[in-house]
Amino acid sequence: MRLIRTNNGVPKYAILSHVWEEEEVTMGPIWQKIDTCCIDKSSSAELSDTINSMYRYYRKAEVCYAYLTDVRSDVFSQSFDFRMCQWFTRGWTLQELIAPETVIFFTKDWEKIGTKASPQETLTEITGIPSGDLLSRADLRGMSIAARMSWAARRKTTCIEDRAYSLMGIFDVFMPPIYSEGEYTFIRLQEEILKVSNDYTIFAWEDKSSFSSATSPDMS
Repeated sequence: MRLIRTNNGVPKYAILSHVWEEEEVTMGPIWQKIDTCCIDKSSSAELSDTINSMYRYYRKAEVCYAYLTDVRSDVFSQSFDFRMCQWFTRGWTLQELIAPETVIFFTKDWEKIGTKASPQETLTEITGIPSGDLLSRADLRGMSIAARMSWAARRKTTCIEDRAYSLMGIFDVFMPPIYSEGEYTFIRLQEEILKVSNDYTIFAWEDKSSFSSATSPDMS
């Protein structure tokens, strides 16, 4: 007897977004398979492929569940906690907010408190991203480089190199990750952007809090 595979399509899937804490993220009795479980970080080839594909993984997901570990469930704390949530300050979560069509936010107790579509005004105020850009499924290349850079300006990453790698999907560029070149990684990102774009607003945008170059967002 032979088994013939007739469907090569990728099944529908949900994806998880969270900010690292000391404890593993759980949902009741179900342990989520987050990236440390799924990526062989000892393999440079697998690490490179995963980092370069991350935006696509989130964009093709049916839904993204954003677990906000520092947002309490009680109604008196939710609004303040949501605005101050560290999830909105991290470099990698920018693409995890923008790429999926649907993002559902949960408190630390896994209580649903909103989606990317609502409350729009609050999300725009927190992120600086206009609601139209936040909800649009259009190609990001239609938006200026300066605008996209500004979205990342106040976000932080643990590794300095990740401030560039976390933006590759947003700028639709690819480059091998090298976790030893420090600030030069962002220069490489700029060079890759200029290879595929004639939008020179990359030179017009300036973040005075940045320490590396006039076009580098402060994500260190």
